[in-house]
Amino acid sequence: MLNQKTMALMLAGAVAFAPLSLSAEELRQLHVTGEASMDVAPDQAVITLGVREQAEEAGAAMEQVSVRMNEVMTSLGNSGIAGEDMQTQHVSMHPVWSQVRRDGQDERSITGFEASNMLTVTLHDIDGIGGVLDDVLRAGANEFRGLSFSYSERDTAQDLLRTQAVENAFHKARQLAEASGMALGPVREIRDGGSAGGAPMMAMEMARSSDMPVSAGTVSLEHNVSVTFDIMEPSGPN
Repeated sequence: MLNQKTMALMLAGAVAFAPLSLSAEELRQLHVTGEASMDVAPDQAVITLGVREQAEEAGAAMEQVSVRMNEVMTSLGNSGIAGEDMQTQHVSMHPVWSQVRRDGQDERSITGFEASNMLTVTLHDIDGIGGVLDDVLRAGANEFRGLSFSYSERDTAQDLLRTQAVENAFHKARQLAEASGMALGPVREIRDGGSAGGAPMMAMEMARSSDMPVSAGTVSLEHNVSVTFDIMEPSGPN
């Protein structure tokens, strides 16, 4: 009969060899990344604009900004922009420092205050963007942070791309397995890599012009998945 010490040693040996066997099985796997993409015409845009003013007193600077921003929002409303498509991004106030000379010496001093109010606007009429921008400039907007385009049916498009990405992963796996003389086994793991893409924000100089020209172009959408397959020796002829 084996004593307890001998049994403990045998058990430890079995545990030690188990990961080696498992690792050998894991080596017979194939990892691929499936990808899919499409270009779509954007159907909405987001612009960030605002008003920035300076005055000697903080209250005067903020009052000027408030008056001009109300005019800008009125202009947007007259252009058919709904209230829910306008959102204040931030309101700020800070001192203006200048170099002044006192008693024969230069020193930094507060010479006024600068106030700003930034607004984010969602536009659903791509063709009318140029006219809207021109109108808000005339209404008093003097700060423009950029313009970005997007696609309202993005979620539906990404569902389609996710399916196509999985199909692409299977195609790659079959091709790789066949080229290596192996047979493709079942799927062990699928990881959704998520979506990507979208039109970059376009910075534009603020200029008073007649219907500022804007080109929407296309929005590029992408999706990828990572899939792990078992691979095995191909079965022989029956």
